[in-house]
Amino acid sequence: MHGYGNPPGRRRALGAGAGALAAALLAGCAEPSGRREPTAGLPGRAAPTSGASGRAAPTTGASAPPAPGASGPARAPAPAPAPRRFPGLPVRIAHGPRDRPRVALTFDGRGDPDLAVAALARCERAGARVTVLAVGTWLARHPELARRILDGGHELGNHTEHHLDLAALDESAAYEEIAACARRLRRLTGSVGAWFRPSPTTYASPLVERLARRAGYPHVLACDVESLDHAATRVATVTRKVAGELRNGSVVELSLGRPVTVAALPLLLAEIGRRGLHAVTATELMARPATGAARTAG
Repeated sequence: MHGYGNPPGRRRALGAGAGALAAALLAGCAEPSGRREPTAGLPGRAAPTSGASGRAAPTTGASAPPAPGASGPARAPAPAPAPRRFPGLPVRIAHGPRDRPRVALTFDGRGDPDLAVAALARCERAGARVTVLAVGTWLARHPELARRILDGGHELGNHTEHHLDLAALDESAAYEEIAACARRLRRLTGSVGAWFRPSPTTYASPLVERLARRAGYPHVLACDVESLDHAATRVATVTRKVAGELRNGSVVELSLGRPVTVAALPLLLAEIGRRGLHAVTATELMARPATGAARTAG
């Protein structure tokens, strides 16, 4: 059975804006050929190429028209995967099995959309599949990102509707924060999403666990490695924190739309590869091996 880990401390809000820094980072995220980071899924942007296959990633939004000579209408996107129940695991899951060389990179889905797409593209070039826990209002402003995440081979989950402090809300308001984001995910993708993570921290009280189950999430996704990138301004701060705690089965918490995170990703992904680890979705991390071998406690 998975350990719960020590409840992470409350985060302090970061007051500085990142607009100018975001633009500077995107301008500097050029490939050796001089091209900038791909930013698929946003209007007028080119789709990224996948690091695993080299093929262009599917574009987001409405289904593309059939190719010349193709017959029949374009097919609608498949619904996103629904939450899974993992028998024998607690409601709050902080990490995966420690006996397999896999880790899950999980991102809070909010922030600058261009940087979010740049982060996804960097993960894809490294062959990494990730889990994005999206804030509902962020998806309301950037609905195309829901399909962009799924089309990149990643999974999408619920990080509440407004990113409020659930512990400070009464039961009815806390439930609505979870349920409103679930409804939005269902409208956009056909599913409430693969996972739920509370806000503003990954710690879930017994009440929040119960409300999450009521909203359709058998488990609450915590983490055992916090990057603390929400408060960091230097890449080295993020990479040292993650690399120092990363091990088999780790669930790493990161921010999707922050400049420092995008800049740190190549180093983090290289370190994951150097250690012989594979970055997979949280669902893949928790799934039992085909042999049915039991998980180890951590």
